Amino acid sequence: MADIKDPENTIILTLKDGDVIIQLLPDIAPKHVERMKTLARAGAYDNVAFHRVIDGFMAQTGDVDHANMEKDYNPGRAGTGGSEHPDLPAEFGKVPHARGSIGAARSANPNSANSQFFINFKDNDFLNGQYTVYGQVIEGMAHVDKIAKGEPPRNPDRIISMKVAADA
Repeated sequence: MADIKDPENTIILTLKDGDVIIQLLPDIAPKHVERMKTLARAGAYDNVAFHRVIDGFMAQTGDVDHANMEKDYNPGRAGTGGSEHPDLPAEFGKVPHARGSIGAARSANPNSANSQFFINFKDNDFLNGQYTVYGQVIEGMAHVDKIAKGEPPRNPDRIISMKVAADA
């Protein structure tokens, strides 16, 4: 496993092919980091589908309202929900949307991010300054690359579990 230097700000995302280790960036986007940890600790991300996966671009997940594949899964609404928590303000920084970076998914309103996030398959510099970056995959990107593609995928992959490393 990756050398985890800050367990409180590290996420272990378990996919069907193995663990993905994400280093969160609390100095860049503290509100987004705190939200991800809160939802992970509540188990809200467990069994949530990757509802939008564009080959060569990114894999999006995190709709805890409509995309839990074991509880009220609604593929037609997956990607339209968030959590019971209020939306977050944008926290744009200088960290680029590089391969493996974690970005906050949102509507056209920059201050509408809630629970959804995406993992960039490649460097997507055109997103810089448009979407909050608040984490970086430090191990397991090969597992992310295997996520089923589509909008929505025919047989979507899901987050098996998501934990804060300090709690694992």
